[in-house]
Amino acid sequence: MYIEQQHWLGGDGALPHPSALPAPAQLVLVFGAPHLLRQSTFYPVLRATYPQAHILGCSTAGEIYGTQVLDDSVVITAVHFEQTPLQCAQVALAAVADSFAAGVQLAAALPPGELVHVFVLSDGLQVNGSALVAGLVQHLPPGVAVTGGLAGDGDRFGETFVCLDGPPQPGIVTALGLYGARLRVGYGSLGGWDSFGPERLITRAQGNILYELDGQSALSLYKTYLADQAAGLPASGLRFPLSLRTPDGETGVVRTLLAINEQEQSLTFAGDMPPGSYARLMKANFERLIDGAGGAAQISYQAGGATPPDLAILISCVGRKLVLQQRIEEEVESVRDVLGEQAVLAGFYSYGEISPFTPAAKCELHNQTMTITTFAEK
Repeated sequence: MYIEQQHWLGGDGALPHPSALPAPAQLVLVFGAPHLLRQSTFYPVLRATYPQAHILGCSTAGEIYGTQVLDDSVVITAVHFEQTPLQCAQVALAAVADSFAAGVQLAAALPPGELVHVFVLSDGLQVNGSALVAGLVQHLPPGVAVTGGLAGDGDRFGETFVCLDGPPQPGIVTALGLYGARLRVGYGSLGGWDSFGPERLITRAQGNILYELDGQSALSLYKTYLADQAAGLPASGLRFPLSLRTPDGETGVVRTLLAINEQEQSLTFAGDMPPGSYARLMKANFERLIDGAGGAAQISYQAGGATPPDLAILISCVGRKLVLQQRIEEEVESVRDVLGEQAVLAGFYSYGEISPFTPAAKCELHNQTMTITTFAEK
């Protein structure tokens, strides 16, 4: 596997460097600020530099470039696989309610023979992430895991973009299928948040829209807990996600707020909020957040057969970035400490992360986690 990275800050000219890979790139991962990805010059310049590659990427709430966490930039990671064929698929979402069907359609578009792993990038606002994952997982061959994430738009929540072999567009979901027995893939996802306040029953919700907790207005209760920070919703809600527990006691997942509706007194989250489940507010624990990133790296390293990876894609939640602030690079450095200096690190801050917690767990949409996918060819 051959890999090179570039860091682009915009403008009308070429990328900072011509490609120096010893063989043509088959895959170029692009994670960047929305306004830069949408520059009319960007995609033509990228295509001219990597004419034979699948170009796959999305808008972000921050870019990961090695152990640096950046804003207002584009991180470009070009990869030549020596033993791994690739297949790509794309679906346009007409409505959030189409998310499950989009997952089914993407899974059907990827040939099943020798499929090893699926990496997904989705619009971050026009999707129900948990329904998308459910559609994918139910229609992929047994044992094929899915990882990836939802595109971001900083803390603005205005519009997000995804690209596959064309200029970035809103409302797009893409899937990358990786094939062949020579590829080793590792993955893991951990959080690090502390719960507080009482656990409350979800008494009314539809899909990813939460209306009532314990029979009371969900938005009103949420504002009560946030106190003076409620004026900054929905952005301030990134600092106070909800922990979701199903009645049967399955491992809880975390849900991040994406939008509020004052008229309906509702909260919209990145994934499903099933009625009958229990929700509890969470807050940051700085050391646990950083330890969680290192723990995710350790899980992914072991899942990859303890083989030092060549490439690691890091997808962390925008809420972690807002909380950690000047300490944000510590979580990326903790990943480097585990995976080693040989691993090329690339990634972004997202509106949702897709992964099993561990290889033995089912694939789910997460929020407020660090999710890592590692690749190595044997």
